Amino acid sequence: MSGKDTAEVEAALTEKQPQSPSKSPTHAVLTQLTRRAAIVQIVTAVVANITIISSGMGIGFPSIAMIELTNSTTSVVLTESDATWFASITSIMCPFGGLLSGYLLDKVGRKKTLYFINIISIVSWAIMSFASRTDSATLFIQLIVARIIIGIAIGLSSTPASVYAAEVAHPNLRGRLTLLTAFCTAIGMLSIYTLGYVFKNDWRFVCMICGIFTIVSLITVIPLPESPSWLVSKKRMPKAERCLKVVRAIKEENHPEIRAELEALEDNIARFRSAQDGKKSKLDQLKKPEVYKPLAIMCTFFFFQQFTGIFVIIVYAASFSIEAGVAIDPFLSAVFVGLTRVVTTVLMSFISDKFGRRPPALFSGFGMASCMFGLAVCAIHPVKGTSLSWIPTVLLVAFIFTATLGFLTLPFSMNAEVYPTKIRGFASGLTIFFGYTMSFIILKIYPSLVETIGNSNVFILFGCLSMLGIAFVYFFLPETKGRTLEDIESHFRGKKQSSPDSKQEVEMKTMLKANEAA
Repeated sequence: MSGKDTAEVEAALTEKQPQSPSKSPTHAVLTQLTRRAAIVQIVTAVVANITIISSGMGIGFPSIAMIELTNSTTSVVLTESDATWFASITSIMCPFGGLLSGYLLDKVGRKKTLYFINIISIVSWAIMSFASRTDSATLFIQLIVARIIIGIAIGLSSTPASVYAAEVAHPNLRGRLTLLTAFCTAIGMLSIYTLGYVFKNDWRFVCMICGIFTIVSLITVIPLPESPSWLVSKKRMPKAERCLKVVRAIKEENHPEIRAELEALEDNIARFRSAQDGKKSKLDQLKKPEVYKPLAIMCTFFFFQQFTGIFVIIVYAASFSIEAGVAIDPFLSAVFVGLTRVVTTVLMSFISDKFGRRPPALFSGFGMASCMFGLAVCAIHPVKGTSLSWIPTVLLVAFIFTATLGFLTLPFSMNAEVYPTKIRGFASGLTIFFGYTMSFIILKIYPSLVETIGNSNVFILFGCLSMLGIAFVYFFLPETKGRTLEDIESHFRGKKQSSPDSKQEVEMKTMLKANEAA
C-alpha cells in the first residue's frame, strides 16, 4: 500500500471521530484527550467506591468478633442463638437497603446516596465501639441495632457506586470500573480480617478504626460530579452538560461529542416518558422485556452466588476454617481468604475486559464445585495432623480465588449494566433485595445444616449447586463485554445489535495494520 493510500485510509477513519468545530485535532491530540478522560473516569469511579470499603468491613466483621463474643472465659458473651442472629441479621436487612437504594438512586441521585451510606455506617461503627462491657443483654441489643444499620448500609452500597461507574465510564473502561465495587468490598474484608488478626481480643477498638475511616470516606465524596445520566433523567440539562464535560475531560463549549451523548441519553430516557408510560408505576414497567428479562437472569445469578457457599465462607471465615479442617490460626486463615479475594478481584478486572463475562463465570463455577467436593473428601477422610494437612487450606483459598473470578463479583458488576437508565435504580435495588434475602437464608441456616447433615454433606450440596450454576451461565447469562448500555437494553428488547465496528471500518483498520507491518 502506498503512503498516499495509507493517508486516505487514516483520513477516512478520522472522519468517524467527533471533532471540535474550531479546529481539527491531530491523532496525537485525540489520544491525549482520551487518556485524560480515562484518568478522570477512573479517579471518579475509585473515589465513589471508597465508600464500599466500610461495607466490606461490615460484611466480614462477624468473622473476627464471633470467637470472642461466644468465648465463655470473657466477661460478657452471647448465646449460640444470639451469635447466629448477630452474624445473619445484617443479611436480612441488606434487602431493605437494596430497595432503599433503588428509591434513593432515582430520587436524590448517585452522589447523595453515597453520602447517606457513609453517614449511617458511621453511626453503626460508633454504637459497636462503645458497646457494653458489663451486661450481655445490653451488649446483644446494641450489637443487633448496629448490625441492622450496617446491614442497610451494605444493601445500599451494593448498587450506587457501580451504577455511577457504569454511567460515567466509556464502554471500554466500564467492565473494569464496575468491578471496583467488588474490589473495594474485598479490600474492606481484608482490612477487617487483618485488624481482627492484629487485635484479636479487642473488636471494639477495631470498630473505632472502621468508624474513623468511614468519616474520611464521607469527605472524599464531596468533590464528585453527579452522574450525567441521572441529571438528564431529571431534565437538569445545564448541570448534566457540566458534569459530562468533567468526566469526558472536555472544556470547550458546545462540543459535538457532548451534545451527541446528551441527545443519546435523552432519546434513551424518552422511551420511558411517553404519555402512556408516564401513568405507569415502577411495577408496570417491570413488564417490559428489557426489564423483566435481565431481572430474572440477575436474580437467578444471585441465587447461585449465595447458595454455593461464597458468603458463608466470607461471614464465617474463621469458624468455617475450623470446620473445614484448616490447620493454621483461624484468624490468619481469614486474612488469607481476604487477601486472595483482593488479588483475584484485581485480576478479574483484566480478565473481564479480555474474555468478557461468560467464560470467567463458567471457569468460576467449575473451580468452586471442584473445591467443595475436595473439602467434602477431606471432611470424610480427615487429613489434619498428617502430611496432607495443607490440602484444606489450599482448597479454601482456591475456592475464594475461583469464586471471585465469576460468581462472587459478576452479579454485582453486571447488575449495573443490564437495566434501562430510567428504571436502573429501582430494578438494581430489587435485584439486591432478592440477593441479600438469599444471603440471610443461607447464613441463618448454615450452622443448623452443619449440625443436621454434617460438614461433608454441606460441602457436597454447595458443590452440586455450583454445577447447576455452570449450566445457568452457559444457557442464560448474556455477554455484555464491549456493548454500550443502550445496546444491552436493545438486546433484551429483542432488537439485533450491530457490532462495535462497521465492516468498512474493520477493513480499513486491517489495511492500516498490514501496511504498518510491511
